[in-house]
Parts: sequence; structure tokens; C-alpha cells
Amino acid sequence: MEQTSALKRRLTLPLLVLYGLGVTIGAGIYVLVGEAAAEAGMYAPISFLLASIVVAFTGFSYAELSTRFPVSAGEAAYVREGTSSRPLATAIGLLVVASGVISSATVSLGAAAYLNTLIPVPNTLLIILVVLIVGAIAIWGILESVALAALITLVEIGGLALVIYFGFSLKPDLLQNFGSVLPDFSGAAWGGIFGAGLLAFFAFIGFEDMANVAEEVKQPARNMPRGILLTLIIATLVYFIVVSVAVLAVPMEELSSSSAPLALIFEKAPASVGQFFAVIAFFATLNGALIQVIMASRVLYGLGKQELLPQFFARVNSVTGTPIQATLAITGIILALALFFPLGGLAEMTSAVVLVVFITVNIALIRIKHSSSAEPVSGEFFKVPLWVPILGTLTCLTLLGVRLSQLV
Repeated sequence: MEQTSALKRRLTLPLLVLYGLGVTIGAGIYVLVGEAAAEAGMYAPISFLLASIVVAFTGFSYAELSTRFPVSAGEAAYVREGTSSRPLATAIGLLVVASGVISSATVSLGAAAYLNTLIPVPNTLLIILVVLIVGAIAIWGILESVALAALITLVEIGGLALVIYFGFSLKPDLLQNFGSVLPDFSGAAWGGIFGAGLLAFFAFIGFEDMANVAEEVKQPARNMPRGILLTLIIATLVYFIVVSVAVLAVPMEELSSSSAPLALIFEKAPASVGQFFAVIAFFATLNGALIQVIMASRVLYGLGKQELLPQFFARVNSVTGTPIQATLAITGIILALALFFPLGGLAEMTSAVVLVVFITVNIALIRIKHSSSAEPVSGEFFKVPLWVPILGTLTCLTLLGVRLSQLV
């Protein structure tokens, strides 16, 4: 039996943080290290610190808005409250869905490619298998699917721990050379650091997915801001340590020119270790696809519940506690994209789409703070100073301008 109702609050703070880390510390770190090193050289770790500071402004804006309005399709709700525009709210919600399904389709292709090295069957069948498995897990239940995603996230972090361990095996004196990743204040190195910081910014995107499961988080006024902050702090520490080990343990020319930079650390390790790392990479891609399906289905559900899309999408199954119609629709779109559409250009545009969403959300919070009519859904909520969304808007506008100049 199905009914139109709110989702159940089943997610605890640890599960929320692991959900956020699952989408933040994804397959991107396995590639971005080399690209950042090509821009900033030995100072690439500083670029990740800089990016974490920049992204924190928008992160804190989401922390306030997700406690004011702890609902699915959060961005659409924030924009609707801030601008009183249903069409703009719907457009922002659909942009979030688009970024999620394109990302999931792209990552599903990667997961199928990894799986193809283990199972020699046609790639098309593997793509179908991966997408259907991810969709089925998302339908299974929010607690079950997020708990599985959390487990895979721990495996991913374990893979990065292996990077650190074998990095120290390559260079036992690595800690003694740690000072070389810290630049002086002469301005020569900072051009590369800022350039790599733009790349690193996109490694921290993920907290916005947390906002779209806010309707299923226990005590959202307490756990949403803590979850977002902990996700950013842990991701920053992991990135800084992993990137530092990589630039200190691997020759810079090899690191900056490699499409699989972290794999270089395992060149002298036993073959079984390299194979194990490849398996971890498969689960990392699978996890990324799963989290995006969960997020996009909740946005579609939320848009239906807010009557911005047909209420058909807002139906919650009484057995699984999940929006099955919304999840099936998202799974079908992802499967069609993965099988029939060239995703290269679309995937490149998702970063610009996310920045547009960030800018709109920050502006919505500015307007909400200036308005006495925007009443929060919950009585208790986390508050940030007005300058936080203002700086969030300005930094994202700057990044959007740079990103669009790179795409044209």
C-alpha cells in the first residue's frame, strides 16, 4: 500500500556524516591529485586547504537553511521561500536532479568499466546491471541504503589509508620533508596554488546532497549543521594528508602527468595490493552512483510534495519507507543517459550547474534574513551571520566565471 506522507527520520549523525563523505571523498581524489600537482607542484596540499575555506561559506549557508527547512528538495524550498518564485524554485530543483543523474550515469560507466576487468561480458550488460543494482538498493530503504553507502565509504577511506601507508614505505623520511609543502609568502607560488584551488573546490562538493536527505535525519536542527561541518573537516584532513603524501613520495613529473596518480604509490607494492586498490576504486564509483540516486530521488519526491511537480512523485511506500516512483524514474533516466547519450560534455557542465545552484541558494538565504515573512518549518534552527551567504555568493560567482571561461 502506498500513501502520500513524509519520509521517516531514521538517519543518525554518524550515518549522515558517512553519507556526506561518501559523495565528497569519491573517485575524484584519485584523479585530482595529479591535476592539482600539475598546477601547484609541491604546494598542492595548500590548494585543498584553500578550497575548503572557500566552500565552507556555502556549506554554512546550507547548514542554516537545512535546519530552517529540513525537507527533501531543499534547494527548491530555500529558493521558493527566499524569492517567492515557484518557477525559479522548480528550475533549481530540476537543475539539482540533472546534476545528480548526469553524475550518477557518468560514475556508473566507470563502475561498469572496473567490473569488466573482473567479469568478461559485454559492457552494455554491465552498465544495465550496475544501474539496476544501485536503483534496487536505493528502493530498499533509506537506513539500509545509507548504511551500505556508509560501509563502502569506510572502505574508500581504508583505500586512502593504504595510500598513506605505502607512501611512507616509499619515503620513510617523509615527515622530515613535510615543510616543503608549505609555501612562503612571496607571491611566486600562489598563482599555481589558486589555480589548483579551483580544481580542489569541486573535490569538496557533496554537502548539498546531505541537505536533500534532511527530511530523514533525526534531530535535524542539531545534526544537520554538525554533519555538514564534520564532513568538511574530515574531508579536508583526508585530502591534505593524502595529497601531501603523494607529492612527497612520487616524483613530481610522474605525478602531474598521470591519469591515475595514486596508483603510482603502489608500483613497488605486491601485485595483490594493486588489485585490491582497483577493487576499492570500483566500490568508490558504485558508492558515488548510489548516493546520487538517493539524492536525486529525494529531490524529485520533494518537488512533488511541494506541488512543484506532480504529486505522483511524492508517494512513499509503506513497506520500504522510500519514494519508489521517484526512485524508479531517476533510475530509468540514469540508465538511458548511460546507454544512449554522450556524457563527456554534460559531465563537464555539472560543475557550472552546481555553482549556479550555490549562488541562488546563498542569495535566497540573504533575502530570507532580510525578510520577516519567511517563517522556518522548524522552530529551532542554526544561524549564521549575514556576511556568510554574501561571501558564499561572491566566491561562487568568481568560480563560475572562471569555470565558464574554461568551458568555452
